[in-house]
Amino acid sequence: MNLDFYKIQALQKQKEHKKFLEGLKKKPPKNLDYIVQETHDEVFEKIDCLQCANCCKTTGPLFTSKDVERIAKHLKMKVADFEDKFLQTDEDQDLVLQTLPCWFLNDDNTCSIYEVRPKACREFPHTDRKKIYQINNLTIKNTLICPAAYEFVERMQKNLEKK
Repeated sequence: MNLDFYKIQALQKQKEHKKFLEGLKKKPPKNLDYIVQETHDEVFEKIDCLQCANCCKTTGPLFTSKDVERIAKHLKMKVADFEDKFLQTDEDQDLVLQTLPCWFLNDDNTCSIYEVRPKACREFPHTDRKKIYQINNLTIKNTLICPAAYEFVERMQKNLEKK
């Protein structure tokens, strides 16, 4: 997967994508959630995250207290020890990874804690959200990191032209 190609495309189309997503916010189609889910499914039939894992290499997820408890238990660690070893508090007072790429990313792009991974990882790139227009800025940001997010916005434009 050519990440540079996707990033260049995403940068070139950023204004167009923003305008499109803002249009969805101003006047969402009646069946938007259905179209979003359909488009998300189409994209992930084509794109295999294991070929990329750019999100795990470049973007640290937020860890909720539930995430921390679940993962620490899975690793048979005390919560405080898990936090000391892997996490830090960022400027927004959120718990995030101390370093990137993610500690739990294996050489083959699989996740060593996949079954108990943080909620933010499970939901990334957030392209199956209801009321997708509520996260327009995040979607645009994710197109620069994630080929699937880029493809999602591109296909949404095409799918809504057809309707």
